[in-house]
Amino acid sequence: MKIAMIGSGYVGLVSGACFADFGHTVVCIDKAEAKIEALKRGEIPIFEPGLDALVAENVKAGRLSFTTELKGPVSEADVVFIAVGTPSRRGDGHADLSYVYAAAREIAGAVRGFTVVVTKSTVPVGTGDEVERIMREARPEADIAVVSNPEFLREGAAISDFKRPDRIVVGIEDERAREAMTEVYRPLYLNQSPLLFTTRRTSELIKYAANAFLAMKITFINEIADLCEKVGADVQQISRGIGLDGRIGAKFLHAGPGYGGSCFPKDTLALVKTAQDNDSPMRLIETTIAINDTRKRAMARKVVAALGGEVRGKKIAVLGLTFKPETDDMRDAPSISIIQALQDGGARIFAYDPEGMAASKAMLSDVAYGASPYDIAEGAEALVIVTEWNQFRALDFQRLKACMAKPVLVDLRNVYKPEEVARHGFAYSSIGRGTCAMVAPVSEAAQ
Repeated sequence: MKIAMIGSGYVGLVSGACFADFGHTVVCIDKAEAKIEALKRGEIPIFEPGLDALVAENVKAGRLSFTTELKGPVSEADVVFIAVGTPSRRGDGHADLSYVYAAAREIAGAVRGFTVVVTKSTVPVGTGDEVERIMREARPEADIAVVSNPEFLREGAAISDFKRPDRIVVGIEDERAREAMTEVYRPLYLNQSPLLFTTRRTSELIKYAANAFLAMKITFINEIADLCEKVGADVQQISRGIGLDGRIGAKFLHAGPGYGGSCFPKDTLALVKTAQDNDSPMRLIETTIAINDTRKRAMARKVVAALGGEVRGKKIAVLGLTFKPETDDMRDAPSISIIQALQDGGARIFAYDPEGMAASKAMLSDVAYGASPYDIAEGAEALVIVTEWNQFRALDFQRLKACMAKPVLVDLRNVYKPEEVARHGFAYSSIGRGTCAMVAPVSEAAQ
């Protein structure tokens, strides 16, 4: 099939490359000339494992191309995907749909023959109705079917998620779209990936409900972690104990500094606003958002406590800036609030992240960056793990102790076992592990 992908950001680029890999002919379209020129040169504007090779392979095979021109590719396409950004709107928190609606108007002027127009962007309930209204108003004679097909891609594992999905959700109002969408996803359908056809509004709400539930699950285990520290229990064992229950499941039960990224913060907020507008408030999600917002700065207070209640003038080394490993995404990352709170207390921040430092420089001021964990740890009075990159899972504690001013480790991702860190002479603070939340170093005499 011939596919036009409007938007060459994270969702559009990953989806376009994967569709091309399925054998479809895909043109990715974006108004940002610099981005398109970079893609033509083989430069990928985002960090996503395996994406550079996938793009290069399909460009070479002639199945994937990039352009700033919309009219030609859309006029020839069987299916047109809208994959533009839907950021939170300033002032009220609603999803900003201006890019979606602008794309709909342009597509309406370019389609030729029967065309399926698919909203891939995450949008509130009813957006598909408005997209169809805009297109029919702009060009009443256009033969179109507007479809909802939300994405469920995890940053850092997007290609795997696309090619081996838990489910493919497709919302239709015109039965002619069923055949086209089945053909688009034929390789996955043949591999027995569940293809769930629903109404368009149901499909739109599935995406928001899924992200809100996962955000709530993270927030739940974070509150359990706080209780564990008060009563002397271990949140990791609790996570395992409840995660083995098939009704609950083990995923998203890892206590930490709160959720961030491009999806959960804006999608939970958009869902709350949609619910309020429809006189059906979602108190659980409202509370989830409030708890998550306050948790990030609370993590800074944990660092302050580990340093005896005072950080003014002290050098603190921060490991990990992105909201999760295997991405360069800094949007709503916990590190931002944590670092700002520590700076408010007078701390000097040195940071290292394998992929996120370039983006961090545009979001944080007065932060010094280093080339490795050991580089930023030199002379530091505390080392703080904020993002659990794999290279932080096997730190050389002897080397760290030798270069740090004080051997203090604050582990906000529970990467290490308390007794292991204490054995190396470090004072150790973690999340939700009761009496082990703060462990004093083992003296050399005791060893």
